[in-house]
Amino acid sequence: MKVAFCGADNPSAYDVTDDVLRNVCFLDALNLVPHVFLLFITFPILFIGWGSQSSKVQIHHNTWLHFPGHNLRWILTFTLLFVHVCEIGEGIVSDIHLKSRHLHLFLPAIMGFVAATTSIVYYHNIETSNFPKLLLALFLYWVMAFVTKTIKLVRYCQDGILFLQLRFCITGIMVVLYGLLMAVEINVIRVRRYVFFTNPQKVKPPEDLQDLGVRFLQPFVNLLSKATYWWMNTLIITAHKKPIDLKVIGKLPIAMRALTNYVCLKDAYEEQKKKVADHPNRVPSIWLAMYSAFGRPILLSSTFRYLADLLGFAGPLCISGIVHSFSNDNHTGYSPNINNLNSTEPYLTSSDFLKTSYVLAVLLFLALILQRTFLQASYYVTIETGINLRGALLAMIYNKMLRLSTSNLSMGEMTLGQINNLVAIETNQLMWFLFLCPNLWAMPVQIIMGVILLYYLLDRSALVGAAVIVLLAPIQYFIATKLAEAQKSTLDYSTERLKKTNEILKGIKLLKLYAWEHIFCRNVEETRMKELISLKTFALYTSLSIFMNAAIPIAAVLATFLTYTYIESKQLTTAQAFASLSLFHILVTPLFLLSTVVRFAVKAFISVQKLNEFLISDEIGDDSWRNGDSALAYESCKKHAGLHSKAINRKQPLRYQLDTCEQTLRVPTRHMGFDDCAIRVTNGYFSWGSGLATLSNIDIRIPTGQMTMIVGQVGCGKSSLLLAILGEMQNLEGKVRWSRLSDREAIEGEYLSVNETESSFEASRRNRYSVAYAAQKPWLLNATVEENIIFGSPFNKQRYKAVTDACSLQPDIDLLPFGDQTEIGERGINLSGGQRQRICVARALYQNTNIVFLDDPFSALDIHLSDHLMQEGILKFLKDDKRTLVLVTHKLQYLPHADWIIAMKDGTVLREGTLKDIQTNDVELYEHWKTLMNRQDQELEKDMEADQTTLERKTLRRAMYPRESKLQLEDEDEEEEEEEDEDEDDNMSTVMRFRTKMPWKTCWRYLTSGGFLLLFLMIFSKLLKHSVMVGIDYWLAQWTSMDKNATMCSIGDAFDRKTCYVAVFSILSGAGIVLCLVTSLTVEWMGLTAAKNLHHNLLNKIILGPIRFFDTTPVGLILNRFSADTNIIDQHIPPTLESLSRSILLCLSAIGMISYATPPFLVALVPLGIAFYFIQKYFRVASKDLQELDDSTQLPLLCHFSETAEGLTTIRAFRHEARFKQRMLELTDTNNIAYLFLSAANRWLEVRTDYLGAFIVLTAAVASISQGSTSGLVGLGLLYALTITNYLNWVVRNLADLEVQMGAVKKVNSFLSMESENYDGTMDVSQVPKDWPQEGEIKIEDLCVRYENNLKPVLKHVKAYIKPGQKVGICGRTGSGKSSLSLAFFRMVDIFDGRIVIDGIDISKLPLHTLRSRLSIILQDPILFSGSIRFNLDPECKCTDDTLWEALEIAQLKNMVKSLPGGLDAVVTEGGENFSVGQRQLFCLARAFVRKSSILIMDEATASIDMATENILQKVVMTAFADRTVVIIAHRVHTILTADLVIVMKRGIILEYDTPENLLAQEDGIFASFVRADM
Repeated sequence: MKVAFCGADNPSAYDVTDDVLRNVCFLDALNLVPHVFLLFITFPILFIGWGSQSSKVQIHHNTWLHFPGHNLRWILTFTLLFVHVCEIGEGIVSDIHLKSRHLHLFLPAIMGFVAATTSIVYYHNIETSNFPKLLLALFLYWVMAFVTKTIKLVRYCQDGILFLQLRFCITGIMVVLYGLLMAVEINVIRVRRYVFFTNPQKVKPPEDLQDLGVRFLQPFVNLLSKATYWWMNTLIITAHKKPIDLKVIGKLPIAMRALTNYVCLKDAYEEQKKKVADHPNRVPSIWLAMYSAFGRPILLSSTFRYLADLLGFAGPLCISGIVHSFSNDNHTGYSPNINNLNSTEPYLTSSDFLKTSYVLAVLLFLALILQRTFLQASYYVTIETGINLRGALLAMIYNKMLRLSTSNLSMGEMTLGQINNLVAIETNQLMWFLFLCPNLWAMPVQIIMGVILLYYLLDRSALVGAAVIVLLAPIQYFIATKLAEAQKSTLDYSTERLKKTNEILKGIKLLKLYAWEHIFCRNVEETRMKELISLKTFALYTSLSIFMNAAIPIAAVLATFLTYTYIESKQLTTAQAFASLSLFHILVTPLFLLSTVVRFAVKAFISVQKLNEFLISDEIGDDSWRNGDSALAYESCKKHAGLHSKAINRKQPLRYQLDTCEQTLRVPTRHMGFDDCAIRVTNGYFSWGSGLATLSNIDIRIPTGQMTMIVGQVGCGKSSLLLAILGEMQNLEGKVRWSRLSDREAIEGEYLSVNETESSFEASRRNRYSVAYAAQKPWLLNATVEENIIFGSPFNKQRYKAVTDACSLQPDIDLLPFGDQTEIGERGINLSGGQRQRICVARALYQNTNIVFLDDPFSALDIHLSDHLMQEGILKFLKDDKRTLVLVTHKLQYLPHADWIIAMKDGTVLREGTLKDIQTNDVELYEHWKTLMNRQDQELEKDMEADQTTLERKTLRRAMYPRESKLQLEDEDEEEEEEEDEDEDDNMSTVMRFRTKMPWKTCWRYLTSGGFLLLFLMIFSKLLKHSVMVGIDYWLAQWTSMDKNATMCSIGDAFDRKTCYVAVFSILSGAGIVLCLVTSLTVEWMGLTAAKNLHHNLLNKIILGPIRFFDTTPVGLILNRFSADTNIIDQHIPPTLESLSRSILLCLSAIGMISYATPPFLVALVPLGIAFYFIQKYFRVASKDLQELDDSTQLPLLCHFSETAEGLTTIRAFRHEARFKQRMLELTDTNNIAYLFLSAANRWLEVRTDYLGAFIVLTAAVASISQGSTSGLVGLGLLYALTITNYLNWVVRNLADLEVQMGAVKKVNSFLSMESENYDGTMDVSQVPKDWPQEGEIKIEDLCVRYENNLKPVLKHVKAYIKPGQKVGICGRTGSGKSSLSLAFFRMVDIFDGRIVIDGIDISKLPLHTLRSRLSIILQDPILFSGSIRFNLDPECKCTDDTLWEALEIAQLKNMVKSLPGGLDAVVTEGGENFSVGQRQLFCLARAFVRKSSILIMDEATASIDMATENILQKVVMTAFADRTVVIIAHRVHTILTADLVIVMKRGIILEYDTPENLLAQEDGIFASFVRADM
């Protein structure tokens, strides 16, 4: 066939005699000119510039700029490209009908396509290099193209070719597009003034891009990169070489930071507050606030969603068209009505054009690509908005939390749990609701459109199918609500289970010592059983939901086709059948999702209610008298040295907004007229929010620059008084006044402090309103020791050293693996009570404040440490600093040091004055004190100082030893890694293999823990179900094309054949529906069984673990296995597994079906398969890293919230709110950026798999058209090709999810391999006498003890003999092995040599449970469990009430318990927080008494109580325990002066062993020196 530009069959085509512009062929040639011009000009520039530009663009993005009209230009260019494709198609289709090839019909269009592509590439390069002058070439191109197209259009108008003809429409659209592009170009010239103007405008890129730390480029890249997430490629590919960490992902762009969004939301919320200010019973609406702050992106996302949904209907329509062209036995499908065929210009109408199968195939491909792009864009926008909303909500919650009234927290109206739930659950619920929210309004539209199209295809029968779907939808909703209920009850049970587990872990030492672990374990198991029952319900409804989702389309299709065949009595055509099948698939998704969305909407409403309650709850009183100049707003946050994460460096573009963001600084209201006292309380009545005054009639003054001591018995309100002064209590009446220094004093103070080793800067900064406060219960940050001490103040080496020496912290610091850079926290879990307390005191001393409040700082310290702290820290350091000190203490021997004393009793002030005043005015009180402090206070001998370090050193050594070895190992690993770096190339591949490998082993362990029978059932039912599903569709293809060459049902006449087809179709559909239910049930059931077994094994393993395990493993880590990991195993793995197996089987059956229908498809499958393999391989690694980052950054954020809630009083006393807010914002941003990258990575994957799916559809369509198989098979192939696009990305996503979720199984398994304690002894329980030990005789023979077989012994060859009923005192410095000896009685440590014989039985032969249940112990830290008082005294429920009351009476608690509501059944809150420390210790004494054991061990039991309570304890031990053997491990030596026998220990050996009298007689003995020091 001849080829010529104007065709070889028409000589008149080259005739220009009439008018050159009347010749269409010439006009087409003219149209080539602009395109050729552009290519000639731009190619040299691109190639010359490419080398220099592209590298630059890769490295820096700080030159990126968007010229004006950037997005519009991209949209217009894409539209132009699409129109060019149509033009090419139209030209080719027209050309096929002519005798010779007419190049002018499609060549200009092809050139136009190339030129348009070049134009956008050229533009992109100019834009990234910010060189606008070169845009002139584009401007000229648009002008020329516009002119040539307009000439052509005018020519068509003259010829009378108008809108009916496709070519006219295409030309018209092009004129408009070129015109608009020209306008865009003119606009760039107008704004940037780069040509025709004297001074071109200089423009800088956005602030984010100038900061190289911002790596999240989605808002800044061009439209194509935005749509395909092209900019993510580098990140995802490099993830393969090295793991993604916080450095790699950088920080958030300013517009997405929590602060920016918080300001938006807060302003909106304040607006709402103003609106309801006049209506007291209405609350401000968070919904409206959220809408006004984040409404616009949601609308944008909804628009994308609508476009995607409408394009989704192109699939069924194109299938219908393609199959239709086959069923007419017209494979080419061209019968166009061509106008004047003899001429050179055949004109197609658009309907002719769309009847061409190849055109339909290409259109289907383009529609799919566009639809998927819009869908992903919609997802991305909602997710980004959701993340922004979450950041804003977290900041709001945190701000509110810092202002919560303390009574709210202590009275339990607002528990820490509730706050944590708000942070961890409610904000996420709202975020998820936002993700799904465009569905709410997009789905109805989708459903309506679907039904209309079905009606168009199948008439009224379609309504039957639609009715089936609509009628079954309420069931879906019902299931969804049930699911939500089940989930809620599961959550309640799991919260309860976690609470119980947490208590077990915190009190594990006590439980083991009392042999109560099984009672508590049963408790947890009971709750777990309830949780499992509700999990079963959950699983049942989940499987019903999955079943409905799979069964509804089958049922609907069955109903529709039966109706159509019998009632309409028409033959179903293949085109109708497959188009409607495809439509039903489209329809089911929104209906299935609708229930989920509605469920999330309901959850979101509940969350908003909770948020509202929280946001309008009571706030702390506005203590403006103390507020002076320190109510810092956000913007005054100083950058805090140690605490910020590396990835963040904030610029402050928001300064100007922030001035208005927080309240304006409050000016102090009252000026005090008295100079001598820093604080004065007049006529004060204070309450903890109950309205009843806890403190009444308080009139006190606290003198400036002096030491005031507050003394009194346990529970008399000493701590409350401090908190009342700090403004934490509700002030019912009276005033607290803080003095203001006069200027003169301030200047003097400054001058003095300059002279004393302190920089003038610090002195001037000293804020006279802030208070350094050390609470009674030490509160530590999750940070290093140094950060805990300096607490945000500037670091001053001299001062820091002075403080650590005063608190004798140096020896402890030396023991820590990284010195003072060691992370402590987890509530200071790895430090003893005394060490934690000293760090808190050090923090108070280090702060540069005028006033210091110390609440019982000596409670957990032994005598040496207390005296040292008193001398060095308080008398020297604070006095030198001229600071006002208020000290609450029980140590009356320090009273002589006090300048002012406040004695309290039962919530009122008993006496106030100097010690002299009290001595003269209240002799009785003075005498009472004297008896209590019958020892003189002496200066510590200087030689004690020398070995202070050595005695402290042992304490931490035990706890730190295994950690040190771990750290050494890690260091070695690091060194090895450094060596390995050199030969990285060989090794990289192995690391890589490890990172890309799926954890198949763990998967197998998980699957088998559910039982082999269920596993087999699951696999079998899955395979069967998918075979039946394929069978249904295949049968449908046979049936609809049955009139041709029917092989099946070839019986009788047409009617019989029809009945046969319908019957088989119905049977198959029924079987499919049943199998759907079976498979979803088996998967869920298997998951449940696995979850049940794993948790049961884990709990039993942990509870029987050795105590060493709990010393070296943070509680948080163990709790994580029971919370996060168990939750994943319970609720996440089964659905992931279900979804994964379903997607894989669907994709496999689809590929099989397409290959069967069109074998040539297999050729195209190879490259597509390779592409898919690489996409999933790269994605899985990156996704895993990003998920881990998301999880790991979430934890510090939640910790920061709970840590703040716990330390609220301290933070507010220090006035450090602003610093903590800043830290919270940084943590939120870090977490958000990880989540943002994770969702961008998911979009990256989905766009790519969707495009692969579109290629599969294209190849399948083209293969089937060119092969020309039967219409049924073509329809089948296309239908399956369309389903593949939906499921490909699910395969990868589920694989990646499963890989991450299997991590939970792996972690649980790692605990399951732990060694348990050996509970079985060599003796049988029946051989042990019922009342053993009756006498209480103890023989210790050559005892050697160590904590673990790889550690050094802590007791070496200890020998002792204790007679029945003796009171034995054991003393020694810290780390001398006293406590280890007490643990040896219970076999809590490894006795590797020697033995302990009690009443003639060697304890190593006894079963552990028997041994521990027969002895009693009182520990240093009093532990109470939540429940009743009865449960705490006797969890085994063995004793009568009388016994319990007797025990309480002995412990002097009877009256107190009687006054409580419920008496013995009165509530004990978690950790016994509703009792004071002294009371808790007395409960522990009562608990020991209830046990009626003849041996009682007291391990430093008096450490944390006051003198009076200690005296009670002493009396009880001497009277109630008179006939029992009591071993007292002494913390204060005077407690054992009355003992029958004293053992002095040092470094694990016994140094002295005799009666106290004999030991005191030895002047130079160690015991005697202890007693002298303790006087």
